[in-house]
Amino acid sequence: MLYRADPPGALLHEPLDAFTAVFHRPSGTTHLLASPAAEILAVLGREALSVNMLLERLEREYELVDADHQALMVRVQELVDAGLVQAA
Repeated sequence: MLYRADPPGALLHEPLDAFTAVFHRPSGTTHLLASPAAEILAVLGREALSVNMLLERLEREYELVDADHQALMVRVQELVDAGLVQAA
């Protein structure tokens, strides 16, 4: 299954110390995200990816050394449940 986020113009990001506030324009909702949710959105906002491809991108772009496939699947599902990511 592939996942994607809305295009970058649909999401406004604002770093707030350990969190990132994300305003989702289509729904009018603001979300407070902890890492790695903001990074996941950034990667999925460029193209639809499977969880395996997303894991590889996050490892490469953010130099993750202890990435966990199952934990990433849980984070992606949380973003789907919040309406920030869709199954493509």
